[in-house]
Amino acid sequence: MSDLIIKVSPRTERGKANKKIRKNKLVPAVVYGNGQKNLAFSLDIRLAEKYSKKEFENKIFTFESEDKNLKGLKVIKKSIARHKVSHQPIHMDFLSLDMKKPIRVPVDLKFIGTPKGVKEEDGIFNIILRSVELECLPNEIPPSIELDVSGLGLNQNIHAEDLKVSENIKLITKAQRTLCTVVPAKEEEEGKSETTEEATPAPDKAEADKAKPDKDKKA
Repeated sequence: MSDLIIKVSPRTERGKANKKIRKNKLVPAVVYGNGQKNLAFSLDIRLAEKYSKKEFENKIFTFESEDKNLKGLKVIKKSIARHKVSHQPIHMDFLSLDMKKPIRVPVDLKFIGTPKGVKEEDGIFNIILRSVELECLPNEIPPSIELDVSGLGLNQNIHAEDLKVSENIKLITKAQRTLCTVVPAKEEEEGKSETTEEATPAPDKAEADKAKPDKDKKA
C-alpha cells in the first residue's frame, strides 16, 4: 500500500475562526493519537473533497508541511464532518500512526456471486453487515474482503468466522455475527412490515441538545 502525500499548514485559530479558514477555500482539521498531542492544521478544499471519498478509506497519508510537528506524519482518516446542504467536508479528523503497531479499522465486505438460494429457490439475499472490524499493522490493511456467496442456499447464513483473512490480521468482529443470509421471499416481506412498525424511542431533550455538533467549536 503506497502512501499518499497531503500538503498541510499548521493553524492556531480555533472555534469561530474556522469560518474564516473555510472562506479561504481551506478545511480545518486535526490529527491525534499515537501518544502525541492534538495538532490543528488546514488543507486545501480540493484535497479534502478528493480524499474524503469512500475509495480513500483506510489509505495511509503522509503529511508534507513546513511545520516540524506535522512534517512526515503518517495518518489515516478518522472522521469527516460535512455541510448539511452542500455535503462538502467542513472538518476532518486524522489518526496518527505508528507503522510498527497494529490498529483497529472497519473494512468493507465485497459480496461475490449470486446465491444458489436466490437462483434456484426463489429466496431473497439479505446483507446484514457491510463491513467488519479488523486489527492489523497499518500497511497490511486490506482494501476490502471478498466473500463468495454463490453457494449460499435458502435459510442459510454466513458468519464472520467464515471469512478468510491473512494470518497477520485479527478479526475483531464477533465470530458468530451474521454477515448475510438467504430467506424465503414471504419472510422478507413480513420482515419489512415489522421493521416499518417498529418505533425508535425519541431521545431525551437534554441528550439531544448535547449531541448536536458545534461545528465552529471543533478543533
